[in-house]
Amino acid sequence: MATKTVALAITGASGAAYGLRLLECLLEAGVNVPLMLSSPGQVVIAMETDLKLPGAPREIERYLSEYYGAEPGQLQVYGKDQWTAPLASGSGAPDAMVVCPCTSGTLAAIATGSSDHLLERAADVVIKEQRKLILVHREMPVSAIHLEHMLKLARLGVVIMPANPGFYHRPQKIEDLVDFVVARILDHLGVEHRLVPRWGE
Repeated sequence: MATKTVALAITGASGAAYGLRLLECLLEAGVNVPLMLSSPGQVVIAMETDLKLPGAPREIERYLSEYYGAEPGQLQVYGKDQWTAPLASGSGAPDAMVVCPCTSGTLAAIATGSSDHLLERAADVVIKEQRKLILVHREMPVSAIHLEHMLKLARLGVVIMPANPGFYHRPQKIEDLVDFVVARILDHLGVEHRLVPRWGE
């Protein structure tokens, strides 16, 4: 069976741990991951984690591949102006795409189809090719503007998944809360995991 490809975009919303944990789980599951990091996303990673990411996409690719033990070629990192990336074309669309965490600005850009850089274009491609797109919005409260954008995208089949962890599994540490959200994302991607007990287990 062909390897699943899930594009992952990490933007500048707080909650970098969600995106990084998702990246780790996808790589562990053998999924091919094209990764896009916005500049604000890199800033937030530096603020919220101990990772010291280099600046250039190739260097980030090498760093994260080694850090997470990815197989050769399993992780590809693309810059925002890398228009020759497969993600920019319908013929190179991934099986699914996740923006995690997703800023309200990114939400708006995707909802309006602006496609000003690769991340936005990749999302636009996923929508037009009718593949699965998951937006893990991480901001509160939300305004009517945000809600209108979410409704517009939801009507197109986009999965709007705010980073709202549950508590019925009695989380003991922050990682348990992160894993709850990541588990729900993996469920929607059809990627097996054992991150948290399922309801009733």
